[in-house]
Amino acid sequence: MPRVTNTRRRYRRILRFAARVIVQTWWFELVLPRFGLAKAAANGRAARLTGVARRFHALAVDLGGLMIKVGQYMSSRLDVLPPEITSELAGLQDEVPPVPFDDLRALAEHELRMPLERAYTSFDADPLAAASLGQAHRARLSPIDAADTGLDDAVVKVQRPGIETIVDVDLAALRRIAGWLSRVRFVARRVNAPALVEEFATTSLEEIDYLHEAQNAVRFAEAFADDPRVAAPEVVWERTTRRVLTLADVTAIKINDRDALIAAGIDPKSVAHEFANVMFDQLFRDGFFHADPHPGNIFVTPVEGRADASEPAPVAGAGGSGASAQSSHGPATGPAWQLTFIDFGMMGEVPDGLRRGLQQLMIAIASRDSKRMVQSIQDVGVLLPSAETAELERAMTELFARFGGMGFAELQKVDERELRRFAIEFGEVVRGLPFQLPDNFLLIIRAMSLTSGMCSSLDPEFNIWDAVEPYAARLLADERGNLVQAFGKEAWSQVTTAARLPGRLDALVTRAEEGRLVASAPALERRVDRLERLGRRVVSAVLFVGLFVGGVLLRADAPLWGGILMGVSAVPLLHAVLGGVLGRRGRD
Repeated sequence: MPRVTNTRRRYRRILRFAARVIVQTWWFELVLPRFGLAKAAANGRAARLTGVARRFHALAVDLGGLMIKVGQYMSSRLDVLPPEITSELAGLQDEVPPVPFDDLRALAEHELRMPLERAYTSFDADPLAAASLGQAHRARLSPIDAADTGLDDAVVKVQRPGIETIVDVDLAALRRIAGWLSRVRFVARRVNAPALVEEFATTSLEEIDYLHEAQNAVRFAEAFADDPRVAAPEVVWERTTRRVLTLADVTAIKINDRDALIAAGIDPKSVAHEFANVMFDQLFRDGFFHADPHPGNIFVTPVEGRADASEPAPVAGAGGSGASAQSSHGPATGPAWQLTFIDFGMMGEVPDGLRRGLQQLMIAIASRDSKRMVQSIQDVGVLLPSAETAELERAMTELFARFGGMGFAELQKVDERELRRFAIEFGEVVRGLPFQLPDNFLLIIRAMSLTSGMCSSLDPEFNIWDAVEPYAARLLADERGNLVQAFGKEAWSQVTTAARLPGRLDALVTRAEEGRLVASAPALERRVDRLERLGRRVVSAVLFVGLFVGGVLLRADAPLWGGILMGVSAVPLLHAVLGGVLGRRGRD
């Protein structure tokens, strides 16, 4: 990779490119339409976008560093960016040239404080993979390290020399560009560009700290320790520093190598479904997820002694404290292969509040509940609370009714004019709303974009609904179970109160007979009246729980009677909940 020694020149090149793109976009997308030339501007849009992508491609390959990362992120945003940009940047990762081995050797020996021949029995000078921030080489551990770890073959990641300075310069340029964008009203209303850059900066600085990556690898392995679907490499701590990372060699079949999977007797469709399942578990169960699941970071490793299923594994995960059918809380069985993750430099965390909001969003999507979906979007912070949501709810209802459940292959069969008409109408609704991209979303969007693209490459007929809906159904079942449990706890509390009621009444009468009760008659009557009403409400609560739970249990075998019992249970529920309020109003 050509190394830019003049940091000021590098900084200015990045700013000049960004300024040119911003001015060009402003002229063609905002100025010309105001003068009635929107059609003329639209006619050349595809060529302009392709030109911008090609110029950025050339800039990223020339500069390297974080520019490669920015390009990789843009290439994964198939859901937002036009194909003219994503297709041009798709192969950016594969074009990173390796660092000369002598430069890499000098850095590694300085970090390990010994010659490579002493640190390893052998060290391959040809890189296994070259990335924007570092590159990987195969090696064999020394006899002492092999005896201590039980490993022989290893993969050693070494940082690119001078990458820390390059990262600092690139982040300074990105912060300047984010400041420009924050002054553009259209952008500022939807995206907090400085906050996104800071999130990107945090991730990038963590990614060049290999001690942090090693800790992430250990944490990830512990999360899936008992899960037969997932594996992760062991860290060789004796040969790991902040700039050198030594891991067990776990290379196997690349997840997107369909021919190799089929040759090994592995169904690519099954891999696609299991991969989606595992990524959902990371996001919605663990809250700690691999944020860079591109094909180079995931292998499919055959496992001896397991019989693979002939059909793709169903996506059946869980949220909160639940688990998927083959999660770390499930049985120690699985397919005849494992998903082996590597490269834990870019990991994301989903805070509990955001994770619950995303779970509710999935449930709303699966149940086609437009109102709940809009509310969930507001809860996770994507849609501001001040937004008028009536039109969005109507548009989402129409979207679910017309296109809900369709995969990409099915959408291609829809009449193009109808699809374009709906896209224009839906786009107008969305553009009029105050959307924003909250913190913690950058990595979530990246991970899910790469997951969707990977699954579609493994299974051309892959339908994201096939993955989301069963997972959300499990979340919804857990939510209902928690509701029944909450009602049960409340009913038990009422029952225990009722059990103490006779003793309390007897004590009250005894005190009255012995003359030790000092209370006016009206106060006593009100107290007894309250106790009587409480007893009646307790009976209603117990009756509700009995009817409701009975209906839930009957629903699987006798849906009609189960539904009747659950419906009838609403009557005692209303009395248990509202009896006290209605009684007080009656006396008043």
